Amino acid sequence: MKDNKQKGLTSLFITFVVLAFLGFLAFNVLQSGKHSNVTKVTHTAEETAITSAESSAAGESKKSASSGESTKADESSSAGETKANTESSQAESGKESESANESKADEKRSDEKKDESGKASKFGMGKIKLGLDLAGGVSITYQTVEKNPSDEDMADTIYKLQQRVQNYSTEAEVYREGTNRINIDIPGVSDANAILNELGKPGSLVFLDPQGNTVLTGDQVATAKAGIVDNNGKSEYVVSLTFTDEGSKAFAEATAKLIGQRIAIVYDNVVYSNPTVQTAITGGSAQITGMTSYDEAKNLASTIRIGSLSLELEELRSNVVGAKLGQTAISTSMKAAVVGFVVLAAFMIGVFLLPGAASVLALALYIILEVLLLSAFEITLTLPGIAGIILSIGMAVDANVIIFTRIKEEIALGKSVYESINSGFKKALSAIIDGNVTTLIAAAVLYIRGSGTVKGFAQTLALGIILSMFTALFVTKFILKAFYNVGLDDAKFYGKKPKREPINFVGMRKITLSIAAIVLIIGVIFAGINKSKIGGFFNYGLDFKGGTSTNVTFDKDYSLEEISKDIVPVVESVTGEAGTQTQKVQGTNQVIIKTRSLSLDEREKLNKALADKFGVDAEKITAESISGAVSSEMKKDAVVATVLATILMLIYIWVRFRDFSFAAGSILALLHDVFVVIACYAIFRWSVGSTFIACILTILGYSINATIVIYDRIRENKAILPKATSKEDLINISVTETLTRSIYSSLTTFITIFILFLMGVSSIREFALPIMVGIVAGTYSSVFLSSVFWYILSNKFDKKIEEKKAENAKKKKKTKKVEINKDSNGAVV
Repeated sequence: MKDNKQKGLTSLFITFVVLAFLGFLAFNVLQSGKHSNVTKVTHTAEETAITSAESSAAGESKKSASSGESTKADESSSAGETKANTESSQAESGKESESANESKADEKRSDEKKDESGKASKFGMGKIKLGLDLAGGVSITYQTVEKNPSDEDMADTIYKLQQRVQNYSTEAEVYREGTNRINIDIPGVSDANAILNELGKPGSLVFLDPQGNTVLTGDQVATAKAGIVDNNGKSEYVVSLTFTDEGSKAFAEATAKLIGQRIAIVYDNVVYSNPTVQTAITGGSAQITGMTSYDEAKNLASTIRIGSLSLELEELRSNVVGAKLGQTAISTSMKAAVVGFVVLAAFMIGVFLLPGAASVLALALYIILEVLLLSAFEITLTLPGIAGIILSIGMAVDANVIIFTRIKEEIALGKSVYESINSGFKKALSAIIDGNVTTLIAAAVLYIRGSGTVKGFAQTLALGIILSMFTALFVTKFILKAFYNVGLDDAKFYGKKPKREPINFVGMRKITLSIAAIVLIIGVIFAGINKSKIGGFFNYGLDFKGGTSTNVTFDKDYSLEEISKDIVPVVESVTGEAGTQTQKVQGTNQVIIKTRSLSLDEREKLNKALADKFGVDAEKITAESISGAVSSEMKKDAVVATVLATILMLIYIWVRFRDFSFAAGSILALLHDVFVVIACYAIFRWSVGSTFIACILTILGYSINATIVIYDRIRENKAILPKATSKEDLINISVTETLTRSIYSSLTTFITIFILFLMGVSSIREFALPIMVGIVAGTYSSVFLSSVFWYILSNKFDKKIEEKKAENAKKKKKTKKVEINKDSNGAVV
């Protein structure tokens, strides 16, 4: 007994020491100054070789350029390496800009610890990277050299630039401005010159033979990726190229004639590489070898990718812009998080007693680890990213609720507290794993297939899921057993679940299904009304439909709060609509105001209103039409990712439960929740912006978890209840047993979001409100619909199986009758 108490005290001591130490690190992360995430790399043209990709098939690729991260290269010399020769023309052209950039960078990095690659060390020292909406960043505007480019070429160029700038941040935005301009907003950086230097000015890319003839143009290169291959035990840095069909043919013809000669890769009249052709390249792919570091290979690949844009671009302007949401959004969100945690802690302890206290400590560790890992992995945090964190916090609490409810049930069955703790964790394991794995599948697909805000959401969600499983299954159990060992072993500290009579959920199915159908029908009706009144099914915001960007130079430097309080109302009095977005240009008195598309008369009215109210020079106000930051390609990527994630979740549930009815039922419940929220967007005309995607994805991940818990209990009871138990009774018993968990789990997440809604700024409230609706819809579908869907579907499948059996029995009986009427030779009598 004394040994157990000593063991428990030691465990609690370790818990508090770890919390204090990691909490101190997390505090430093939140308090430290802003860091730069720009790595300055000077690229040189090397003496390289170009070979067919097939000839290097034996070398296994170890590193992909898609990660966008700097890799420390082994720069030890080897006999097989080629000597690097720097192109003097390039060195001269880059020398001046490098010097200017270095002087600026040195000032910003003087207090930062640097690693060997020259990149500022982030772990434990760097502040969490915030997106453009929360902390501002660099805004760059490019203009096409061609005066009247086609919409198709502009759309293609925007999409390719979007893929390119995601190497800096998954939350970067690329959108069209006017007829021939493209605007790029990159969060988390403050040195526009350094970004421009590293991004590279988009221009023309050509492959030239020794005589200066064009072998290949940039638009004939499909992909370019850096990598490391193993060449007879030695690491070799390469750039792998694939060509379009037209490019493959042209390159095959050229390389067949140029074996042993060089093909120069020229970008903006600068030679970036001059590899020697080793063999005729006919397979549509090639590798450039002979580079001395991975950074060099990565930069060459980036240069080729940016040079393969459909249009030639030139820099028009670049600014450092302020946050869209401002510091107020961050501070209020932090306050709401603290208040939410306190309320959540009080709720968990009040309902679950001692296990609730254990969960609060585990949740504190979860939040601390989340902060540290966001910094360590350099994940850019924006409003959609916050959605992923909120969802994962909800799932972390949800896992604890499942476990604690199980412990209460086991104590109610007469088991000892120790047995109940072990049994509770064991029985809750399958539901927790299934719920988290399905959401993790969704996060993985959304990250791979999605872009922009979708990627940011997926990153934070995946990180949160892994952490929540760790804290729920290991940390909570560790702390709970420590409490037990110190002598807190009385059942009164853990609670006992009262026995409830089963509620007839199946009997209510006509009512519950009708309520769901009515809400969805009302949503369709309002979407039709919106179409006739505002020209669209929904109230699309600037992020989706674009609008007008107005640049105003004021006579003083207004703060973001003053802009929201004084300037925005004047703007919205002219536009007649809410949803105005504003950004400051740092170092100036300029403010960028984004509104719905304004007519010429409305622009003149706005200019006059600003001149009369604030005394600005109306002639210096400039305005341009801008496209939506959420491009059609991004929408398509989000839809494809969502559909693919749903299909994979369906397959997983089907395999795990070995019953297609469970899988189909869970997807139907999921679709119900998503469509209810979409219906509310139509009914209440909530603005459909970039956060709309985050809201739908949050609901997608949250809802499936609650449904799986109920299905897991149905599966369990199906095995232990008497075989004579009807399907209706099975469902009613199972849903009633999990009802407390369903309510508590939803309530804990709802509390967090509701406090964020009450305390947050308007943009945060616009995001929180649909999430709350999604939580309510998810609880409704899990309790009242998911089991009913399974009941209806399984009955249909059972009926088909019975019909099949009857048909087979009938055939068998008929065959047997024919056999009886045969003689000894097999002839029918």
